[in-house]
Amino acid sequence: MLDLTGKTALVTGGSRGIGRAIVLRLARQGADVAFSYKGNTDAATATAAEVESLGRRALAVQADAREQEGAEALVKAVLEAFGKVDILVNNAGITRDDLIMRMKAEDWTDVLETNLFGAFWALKACTRPMLKARSGRVINITSVSGQAGQMGQANYSSAKAGLIGLTKAAARELASRGITVNAVAPGFVLTELTQDLPEALQAQITERTPLGRFGTPEEIADAVAFLASDEAGYITGQVLAVDGGLVMM
Repeated sequence: MLDLTGKTALVTGGSRGIGRAIVLRLARQGADVAFSYKGNTDAATATAAEVESLGRRALAVQADAREQEGAEALVKAVLEAFGKVDILVNNAGITRDDLIMRMKAEDWTDVLETNLFGAFWALKACTRPMLKARSGRVINITSVSGQAGQMGQANYSSAKAGLIGLTKAAARELASRGITVNAVAPGFVLTELTQDLPEALQAQITERTPLGRFGTPEEIADAVAFLASDEAGYITGQVLAVDGGLVMM
């Protein structure tokens, strides 16, 4: 069993969906967990209460993932509450899908700033305490869209591909201080976002996926928990696809 007792984790976008599953999985493995959320206070409060029901400390911080100042304030709040950051999970993300010729400039910018720039600011803010501790685990949540591209998602695919590049560059840069940086690339996962997809599209996705089904948030969280653990100490700069075989590279 993966043991994260005594560890402190920070998950961006941790109040719902995959982020919430990651928060709860890390807490079940023994970590105290801080997480950011954009605006749904009720969901954040419920998630924090569930972490505390598991006997771990929780901290929910409202923050805009796009802002450097917000990331710095977020990490400062975690350090003040818990004294350290052992694990960073960059999960916060949005979609603004449209075809290239119809995509608005703000939809391009918002997705890049939230999904890629936001991850960079959080990583940058965590770098100093992790370097000082000479240890750390960083897990970036990318996507199959960043590996293979997706029609109607030029902004999202670009941001998620950029996150893979950031993962590899940071892994090389931080390895000498015992910090690992990896990415998890989910396939199609059952969340609030995907449950409303038309049945015909859901059937098409299932048919394209070798394992023949959607994934669950908990299956993504399992991969994150492994990469956050001591058992993954010799793994860095890698992209772990959790996609039912959808993208094989």
